[in-house]
Parts: sequence; C-alpha cells; structure tokens
Amino acid sequence: MSDTLHVENNIDVEYDFRKDLKNPNDDPDSKSPTLKRYHKLLWSKPLPNGSLLNLTDRDNDRFLYYKADEQEYILSSDSIVHTYSRWKRTKELIEKIPDREIEEFRDIAFTIGGYIIFPANPVNGKQTINQERGTNNLICDRFDLTLECIRRFYNSDDSPLYELLQRYESFFKLFNNFKGYCEFFLLTDLTNNDFTNINFLMPFDGFITYPVPRTVDEYMEYKRKSMEFCANRNKRIKVYQSG
Repeated sequence: MSDTLHVENNIDVEYDFRKDLKNPNDDPDSKSPTLKRYHKLLWSKPLPNGSLLNLTDRDNDRFLYYKADEQEYILSSDSIVHTYSRWKRTKELIEKIPDREIEEFRDIAFTIGGYIIFPANPVNGKQTINQERGTNNLICDRFDLTLECIRRFYNSDDSPLYELLQRYESFFKLFNNFKGYCEFFLLTDLTNNDFTNINFLMPFDGFITYPVPRTVDEYMEYKRKSMEFCANRNKRIKVYQSG
C-alpha cells in the first residue's frame, strides 16, 4: 500500500475539520472534504441485516448516497456535539465561561466523534432531521435528546420528533432496531447496556423544559459529559478502523 493510499484510508480521530475551511464561518458539514471522506470510510460497512451500506459520492457535492431496493438515500453530515458558543440565546451565559473552556470544548466538538450522517432529502416539503433538530425548542440540537426520540421511535412511542422520524422510516429500518442503530454508528456511550435508556447530558424531565444550559454550573456539567462522550466515541472509531 502506498503512503498516499494509507493516508486516504486512515481516519485521524484528532483531526479538526476547521482546518479544511477557507472561511472560519463556514460549516464543516458542507465544506470539509475530509469530514465527507471520513463519513464514507466509516459508514460504508455491513448493516445489521447483512447487506452493505455502500456509500457513494459525486464531485463537488456535499452529500453521500446509498441505493437499495430501488430507493436512493441522500445523506448529509450533522454535528452532534454542540457548544452553544455562537447561539444568540446563550450569548450572556457564554460570556461568563472562560475562553479557554470554550475553546477546549470546540476543539473536540470538531473531530469525527462529534459527527453523524442523517437523511438530507426533504419529504413532502417539510424539514429534514438536521433542520428540525435545530429548530425544535424541545430538542435545540441536543443529540442525546435526538437519540431518545430515535429510541422511542423504534418502540413506536411518541416524542417531539416522532412525526419527523416517521418520514424517514425506511432509513431507520436499515438498522433493524435501536440497538442496531446505536452499534452501527458507535453511539453506545450514550446508552445503557441493554439500550433501554439514554445517558443524558443534562437531567431529563421528559421533554418539558427548555433543554439548553442556563447557568454556568449547568453548562460546565453539560460540557464535561459532552466532551467525555466525544472522546469515548473517538476511541471507538479508532478501534473500529484498526480492525
């Protein structure tokens, strides 16, 4: 194997996708070729049912594609570790947090452990998973809450995202069940051993209260748990890619 090929097929779990951006305000989900390549390498693998999730890409296109049973899936990257450091709603809170704490959080959030892929094709002109996660005030881009919605979806239980997830039912069926979904995307550090509960990043009250940290103490605990999840997922990714 040539050095070039080795580099192309190697995943650096410490790589910061901001390095790919020409404009610091750009989004790695749409602008980082390394992130897109890592997704293709990581998730092109056998599904729980034994068939292969064979992801393909097209030149100058942010999306990945998978075709099965005459159905094509359009998939995009989505960040799942959020610092809330650029939200207007958290501006006053973030100003109370030392810059070094925010930068430490952002540094790990921009590694591969902080990303996943979701279907990106709008259904019936409605929002995609990526869009709805960010605009739903009971989720606010929290991935642990999104994962709880996905867990409930597999159990046919209601949640703030149930109708949304129904629109993408065929995608979630690819993984058979919640356990299959979590194991496929290396998310098991956010669940208990039998996949019946989520390890929430903040105390969970059943989707009642606003889910974003409001105090410095809440933020620091959310930061600690989020960084721990991302670091552990990076370790899983490193072990997975090493065979």
